[in-house]
Amino acid sequence: MIHKEVIVIGAGLAGCEAAWQIANSGISVKLVEMRPLHSTPAHHTSEFAELVCSNSFGALSPDRAAGLLQEELRTFNSLIIQTADKFSVPAGGALAVDRSKFSKSLTQTLSTHPLVEISRIEQLDLPDKNNITVISTGPLTSNALANKIKKFTGLDSCHFFDAASPIIFGDTIDYEIAFKASRYDKGDPAYLNCPMNKLEYFNFRNALINGEQATLKDFDKESANFFEACLPIEEIARRGIETMRYGPLKSIGLWNPDWGDLFDRENRLKKRPHAIVQLRKEDLEGKLLNMVGFQTNLKWSEQKRIFRMIPGLEKAEFVRFGVMHRNTFLESPKLLLPTLQFLKRETLFAAGQITGTEGYAAAAAGGLLAGINASLLAKNKSLVTFPNESMIGSLMNFISNRNEIMSNQKKNKFQPMPASFGLVPELTNKIKDKKLRYKAYQERSLKELQVFKKILEASFKNDQLLVEIN
Repeated sequence: MIHKEVIVIGAGLAGCEAAWQIANSGISVKLVEMRPLHSTPAHHTSEFAELVCSNSFGALSPDRAAGLLQEELRTFNSLIIQTADKFSVPAGGALAVDRSKFSKSLTQTLSTHPLVEISRIEQLDLPDKNNITVISTGPLTSNALANKIKKFTGLDSCHFFDAASPIIFGDTIDYEIAFKASRYDKGDPAYLNCPMNKLEYFNFRNALINGEQATLKDFDKESANFFEACLPIEEIARRGIETMRYGPLKSIGLWNPDWGDLFDRENRLKKRPHAIVQLRKEDLEGKLLNMVGFQTNLKWSEQKRIFRMIPGLEKAEFVRFGVMHRNTFLESPKLLLPTLQFLKRETLFAAGQITGTEGYAAAAAGGLLAGINASLLAKNKSLVTFPNESMIGSLMNFISNRNEIMSNQKKNKFQPMPASFGLVPELTNKIKDKKLRYKAYQERSLKELQVFKKILEASFKNDQLLVEIN
């Protein structure tokens, strides 16, 4: 007999979203979180949904893949996206949040929900098959539970090494050198920019390459696999002299009015910096600033020494140094249905980064679907999948057995995937212009989701308990 209470393991982005969707459908939830009893290399607080790598959910515009995913989540009253919107900070066309306020709000909202029970313990085993369970432990799943999941699936988990950027006190930056601007003047001047000349850039690159690395705890350095979307800055520097200049340190589209006329070609060529390091607000007041693209595994003493070589940061004081840690994920196409149920157990769901989605909004999307389906299963109703034309549906297809290529691979080649228009089905009428094509994807998705939403609402009609977000 299936128990009506649903267990959600892990109070990250996916777990919080899943717990919210379940509780708000009138089903009791036990939300299990091991912190602060058992911490991780990347987390610093006991708050739910603590953001680690960045404070950005990606581009806001719905004709961008990340922006469309956010808009789809808004359509279904996502707790994560509503909270992100509430505590957003200027980020030049992206959705970025005040990390502290974001996490504290989510913790408060779920802790005070009448149908949510918070259990601060380390989950050492999978619950019984009669318990409807959502595994949303994220890429930093504890060793004990990871081993139980491995035993249950019969497959080794995959891994890569991920890293987080340093955060700097805003009042320790030299504003005579650093200037405010967003690339190509898009949106508010949300970034602080530290320009480098050619010599400064080369000296900085050499220091990065030769800087002393922190010891990796989980694996030998030689076996470390880096996720390409979150490479340590020193790894980027090693890949070529100009690699950083075409990545996180590119100066194109950034101009300080104090340098004179941008449209004077001679002046522009003379004054344009060789490279620019960008800082992004961590909080609304701008007291804390994140070094954009500066994930790192340098020793803390080396970070302080080397990053102070950046013009404007000579006296920078660090709130948090960068860290690197192991991220674990499942070979999901071999294990999961598009409903996010395990093939081997209909009462067991997985959601979030442990499934191989990349990005905060994608984690929330997994939590949304797993939460909806766990609720429907508890109510003895038919489970759902999102339309293929939607970004949510496309992502869930990619990480499930709908991804036939990956599910049939003998050797693991599955890697985490962010929201991408490359995942969605082609348009009936092909459009060459990329902007127009992406806009068409957007319009098609939102149209399909309106139909899907009506079907979903009919499933929950008359038995939904609504709780407003504080």
